Amino acid sequence: MSPPALTKNQTLVFGVLSEAEAPVSAYTILDRLRDHGFRAPLQVYRALDKLLEFGMVHRLESLNAFVACAHRESQCCGAGHGHGTVAFAICESCGQVAEFHDHEVDHRLEGWARQKGFRPVKTAIEIRGLCSSCAA
Repeated sequence: MSPPALTKNQTLVFGVLSEAEAPVSAYTILDRLRDHGFRAPLQVYRALDKLLEFGMVHRLESLNAFVACAHRESQCCGAGHGHGTVAFAICESCGQVAEFHDHEVDHRLEGWARQKGFRPVKTAIEIRGLCSSCAA
C-alpha cells in the first residue's frame, strides 16, 4: 500500500513530530509552525486527525501529546493494517518514548475480548517509568 498523499499542513505537522526527540503537544506544534502560516489550534488538530487516521502518528493519552509512528515505513499501524496493540514505554525523567508491540500481548487481549464479547476499536498501552539510561 502506498503512503497517503499529505496536504501542506499535514506534511508540516508530521515534520515537526518526525524531528522531535520527545512527545509534542498540539500547542507546541502550533508554536513551531507559526512562521509557516499556522494561526489556530484547529489547523493543527485537523492535520493530526488525518495523520492519526493514516497511522503515521500516535497520541499518548497520559501526556496529551503526539509522536511519529516508529513503524511507519511498514504502514503497520494504520487503520485496517492489523498491527494490534500499540505500546509505549515513557521515561518520566528524560521524556524518551519507545514504541513497541508484542504478539503475545495481542493474542491475550484478543482472547479476553472475544471471551467477553467485547469489540475493541483501539488498544494502546502506556508504561511509565525510567529508561535504562536514567535508571543507571
